Amino acid sequence: MIHVAVLGYGTVGSGVVEVIEKNKDMVNKKAGDELDVKYILDLRDFPGDPYEDKVVHDFDVIVNDPEVGIVCEVMGGVGAAYTFTKKALEAGKSVCTSNKELVAAHGPELIALAKANNCNYLFEASVGGGIPIIRPLNYSLTAERIEAITGILNGTTNYILSKMENEGADFESVLKKAQDKGYAERNPEADVEGHDACRKIAILSSLMLGQHVDSDKIYTEGITKITAKDFTFAKKLGMSIKLLAMSKALEEDKAVAMVSPCLIPADHPLKMVNGVFNAVFVRGNMLGDSMYYGRGAGKLPTASAVVSDVIDCARHMGKVIMCFWDAKEANLVSIDDTSRKFFVRMDNKGENLAKQLFGDIKPVRVEWIEDEFAFITPEMTEKEFATKYASLSDYAYGRIRVEE
Repeated sequence: MIHVAVLGYGTVGSGVVEVIEKNKDMVNKKAGDELDVKYILDLRDFPGDPYEDKVVHDFDVIVNDPEVGIVCEVMGGVGAAYTFTKKALEAGKSVCTSNKELVAAHGPELIALAKANNCNYLFEASVGGGIPIIRPLNYSLTAERIEAITGILNGTTNYILSKMENEGADFESVLKKAQDKGYAERNPEADVEGHDACRKIAILSSLMLGQHVDSDKIYTEGITKITAKDFTFAKKLGMSIKLLAMSKALEEDKAVAMVSPCLIPADHPLKMVNGVFNAVFVRGNMLGDSMYYGRGAGKLPTASAVVSDVIDCARHMGKVIMCFWDAKEANLVSIDDTSRKFFVRMDNKGENLAKQLFGDIKPVRVEWIEDEFAFITPEMTEKEFATKYASLSDYAYGRIRVEE
């Protein structure tokens, strides 16, 4: 029997216990041993809960119990979660987590610590909820040189943008609906400003490159400036707007990564990813393109991913599962020299100036928006566009990158 401890009995933690208990026969069969949830760590008591007798308030009870072989860290944050994870790994207990903030900040350190103590640190649930993407990058695609990863990695922002597109609604009203449905937090900043997607693309980029990508160095832009009018013009162009997290390997061991709203064409593989769903689009130098799609968050999808790691740890008790993510910092270059097209929406009065700056543009107009037009620029560097766009400041209402 392999004893498991769950740190945090919130949404995901209770889901982990539920998955292990409800699917016990299948989980045990696939693990090759019987799994037993021995402890649940939380500051609270849960009178009347079916597992209230497993609740403890002191982490030392868990770390000092030699019977506990696997710990599920689903607390979140980088405070106590970091301390408890380190102590568990130092004690030779494998740790499975959904904590993308902790993985993004300390991934290589904790992977190395697990290796040194002949156990494992697994984090499938940290990116994309229930979507299997970490394991494919570590196992299935190991013969590939991954050239690029592009993803819709945040269900809250994807839900908001999908609603804005389908209903012609503005950002604030849709955000309120998302909060009422529980898709967005009361303080939605981490989601709508792109920070959550940034941490996730940092993790994927680190696995793609085998070196540490610092999330603080990734250019990140959220969706708060996207308007209903942007969607109207995008629809006229046959395009959609998505918040994309993107990473690309360059020559000379360099890479570029960013999070930004982008216009994508109707035939783009990520165009059909709507609502709270997530998707990750991976390009390998031999396989070509592959895509991984599913629910990117939620109690049971995320818990399912955590338990899949628990099963993997159970299968490899006393053995280290290889993960190629070194502490060496990746050479992440500025986006300034990267090239793309840009969507610009502006006042009719600035049309002549726009043509002087961007050449033979093709203005797009919508009948009921009388004073505005939009256009897509020729391909140019971010730096060149920023300079020209600044000259339009008296007339411009917004700009969005174009990803074809």
